Amino acid sequence: MGKVMAVCISEKKGTQKTRVEEGHFIEEFGIEGDAHAGKWHRQVSLLSFDTIEDFKARGAEIGNGAFGENVIVQGIDLIHLPIGTRLVCGDILLEVTQIGKECHSHCEIYKKMGECIMPTNGIFTRVLHGGLMKEGDEITVCTELES
Repeated sequence: MGKVMAVCISEKKGTQKTRVEEGHFIEEFGIEGDAHAGKWHRQVSLLSFDTIEDFKARGAEIGNGAFGENVIVQGIDLIHLPIGTRLVCGDILLEVTQIGKECHSHCEIYKKMGECIMPTNGIFTRVLHGGLMKEGDEITVCTELES
């Protein structure tokens, strides 16, 4: 079982995301108001709270959404979830579609720290069923096939 530590969106691609009170997840689209939402396989990105905290401990001065992540999760080993794994948060059902990503241009974090954790530690999902998500919500790995 995991816990949602933050939900973040951005209006433009290539910018840091901003923490929001709650995210409205739309089936087969993503989070309402987020630039990365759309009919594709990377509708919602997730990053581990512990990975972010470890990066901060090495001197990175960053806030929630700095890596372009939509959801920060504590208590789930995200990068070791197989493709196709489903995550449940209230009414929301997400399906893991990609682990990590290629970094085409180095972000400001990379320029300052010499690395960025999103390409190696971020995961991407699509929204199979929508709903509302907010900080403090429980998020779990689905152990049985739900649709």
